[in-house]
Amino acid sequence: MIDLRSDTVTRPTTAMREAMARAPVGDDVWGDDPSVAAFEAVVAERADMAAALFFPSGTQSNLAALMVHCQRGDEYIAGQFSHIYRDEGGGAAVLGSIQPQPIEHDPDGSLPLERVQAAIKGADIHHASTRLLALENTFRGKVLPEAYTRRATALAHEHGLATHLDGARLFNAVVASGRSLAELCQGFDSVSLCFSKGLGAPVGSLLLGDEAFIGRARRWRKTLGGGMRQVGILAAGCHHALEHHVERLAEDHRHAALLAEGLGEIDEIEVRGCETNVLFVALPEAHCKALGEFLADRGVLIAASPVTRMLTHLDISVQDVGHFVASIKAYFTEHAVRVDDRLGG
Repeated sequence: MIDLRSDTVTRPTTAMREAMARAPVGDDVWGDDPSVAAFEAVVAERADMAAALFFPSGTQSNLAALMVHCQRGDEYIAGQFSHIYRDEGGGAAVLGSIQPQPIEHDPDGSLPLERVQAAIKGADIHHASTRLLALENTFRGKVLPEAYTRRATALAHEHGLATHLDGARLFNAVVASGRSLAELCQGFDSVSLCFSKGLGAPVGSLLLGDEAFIGRARRWRKTLGGGMRQVGILAAGCHHALEHHVERLAEDHRHAALLAEGLGEIDEIEVRGCETNVLFVALPEAHCKALGEFLADRGVLIAASPVTRMLTHLDISVQDVGHFVASIKAYFTEHAVRVDDRLGG
């Protein structure tokens, strides 16, 4: 299947599987797994952070970071549509008793600094205490502007807040911006990096911070059920992805641009945005179900909805892009839709 639903659907390459099979292992809860230790060390060095900690998922990594930075009854500021607020099951509130303060995004994915500053609560006992600013890079495929992240982290620190970066697709930002991982992590007290999205590892995220922060995160990881044993097998897959799959993300970005170009030729579709490996299109609402079934019959999977997100990844080739565009053109040839009806009106 040509699966465009997410960049999490990738399967380990043969070389990655071989690296995982060869990995020396130990008990990571005891700190004895050499493959985990080596992976954590190399990523921490590249990010210019003091320490790193392996997690089974980015959701758990983000949650552990929130629970280190904030106590019960504290508050964190995040984007209204950020993953850490909207798409992680409300874990901060449910498990950490931490209140979120969502802020509307600007079109480039940033949070307006005047709104951030206005949302910071003081010492008034009526309010939750604001402790953290959480940003996301990339956000819906968009790379946060460098000057913005500098100003945002500086503003947070001026007000005594910690800063956290959800870098689930930060390596896409590295490739798209030409900046180093360390540069993109600069100004943040903690960073979560995911290796099971565009980099293609089957499982795994790292949480980065200083030694004291990671020590506390290790305790929360255990509490949250993330302490694993011979996990070097998984860390080896992530390490392979780090060494072999970062630069090739540029291919995913080119394929997304080709996909946007091809879909832009179809009158019934409105391309709403294409940045890095993430593409948003508007589809005629009345046709979403039938279109999804039509494409599935032709070996293509999308999560068809009035505004559909599609992601390219290492399992998507130029030929796959061409097949998808041809298939969706074929659908609309068979099911003519007026241009003014494309949003389901």
